[in-house]
Amino acid sequence: MSARKIVVYDTTLRDGAQGPDVSFSAADKERIARALDWLGFDYVEAGFPGSNPKDAELFARLGAKPLTHARLSAFGATRRAGGTCEDDTNLAALAASNAPVWTLVGKSDVWQVAKVLGTTTNENLAMVEESVAYGMGQGREVIFDAEHFFDGYARDAEYAVEVCLAAARAGASWVVLCDTNGGSLPSSVRDGVEAVCRALRSTGVVTRVGIHTHNDCELAVANTLAGVLAGADMVQGTINGYGERCGNANLVSVVSNLTLKLGMVALPEASLSRFSELSRTVAEIANLALPVQQPFVGHGAFAHKGGQHVAAVLKHKDAYQHIDPTLVGNEARVLVSEQSGRGNILAKAREFGLELDRDDPQTRALVNHLKELEHQGYAQRAGERARRGAAQSLERALSRARRCKSPRLQGAHPQRRCRDRGDHAGPDRIGQRRHSLDDRRLLGQHHRGVIAGAGRLARVRSDHCPARAELETPPARRSQRRSGAMCASLASCSVE
Repeated sequence: MSARKIVVYDTTLRDGAQGPDVSFSAADKERIARALDWLGFDYVEAGFPGSNPKDAELFARLGAKPLTHARLSAFGATRRAGGTCEDDTNLAALAASNAPVWTLVGKSDVWQVAKVLGTTTNENLAMVEESVAYGMGQGREVIFDAEHFFDGYARDAEYAVEVCLAAARAGASWVVLCDTNGGSLPSSVRDGVEAVCRALRSTGVVTRVGIHTHNDCELAVANTLAGVLAGADMVQGTINGYGERCGNANLVSVVSNLTLKLGMVALPEASLSRFSELSRTVAEIANLALPVQQPFVGHGAFAHKGGQHVAAVLKHKDAYQHIDPTLVGNEARVLVSEQSGRGNILAKAREFGLELDRDDPQTRALVNHLKELEHQGYAQRAGERARRGAAQSLERALSRARRCKSPRLQGAHPQRRCRDRGDHAGPDRIGQRRHSLDDRRLLGQHHRGVIAGAGRLARVRSDHCPARAELETPPARRSQRRSGAMCASLASCSVE
């Protein structure tokens, strides 16, 4: 029996761009769209045509050079209450985008219909059915997003389901159930998805069900998985969970769970191993730091700090990790702190090419010495961050020097300032240019010099908190050059 196929629909460029600190240029959006296309995503929602010049430019770019695998979707709303599809400016903008897929959002909650739309439940049903039929008449595939579905199902289950049936009768290929306010629990999601699946089967229509969740209760991934287990065949979400308020379901976590935990097929097998690079690339383009503890792909997702944990991991790598990190393109790390044992020191020494004897009294003495230093206020982890940060500071200085002698490169954004650094985000920041051989040699010499002094620990003094403080060095982004190079390669590749 073949594994169940789940369709992956990405809305990073539209819903993800509504995040509080997210701002993409048209060029940024195109780079992400082509990366997702190359990795085998089924649908890429590019934006809201007619709402702003940026999205208009993006649809023009993608129209001139279409995606090779993913189906391009344009997002819009059903016609206005009391109007007609032919006179609706929103639907006209969708048609002008030339996107092969329309994703139409409509209300499925009686309270929203009355209080927000200010119309009747019957008129809302007509708006849904007529808009979907209009899109089908334009030769487009239509996906219907049932907004506020789970809140509506809790208030009036019969009406919420009827809205979905109206879209299905009009020809929608997918009815996507949305937890728009992000307040539903997995049990509620399961009940709602099962109800719609039963209703669709009873009518004999071929429309399939999808799930779209928000993370306001930190349940977006769990709710998405609950929806799939209840019968949804499409998952909608964003890379890194970007989105309005608390964000959307993080597709990196959703797809990883579907594939590695539930044995389903979501993306091409090779794509999963690029997830860490994809996540970091999108974070770099968004000019945001990727959380250290981001599941699956974060720098600390497979970091081991406690002495007991590290001792077990040294015996068997799977002792304290739920998957092999390489499956998602990540790696395991060992940290040194006051919670360290000899295993931490042995593992960290190997990173620097040193082999220590576990039973040597000097090894135990070193462990005790480090613990005493931590008690006094030293922080080994801060020193490690400082070491990486120093190398990156030199790299940025070289980048600025090159920019003083070179014309601005196409696609760079020299005026956009980095939020966690004081310098401008130039070509290297967004992966548009790679270091010359001489630059790499210089950086390598600098790294060796810093590593040679890695034993020197910096102590932070604080009048307000004398007991404990760490160097205020921003967390390093380990894959800056690699993630930038990846995005450039993704943009030049296509899925066979």
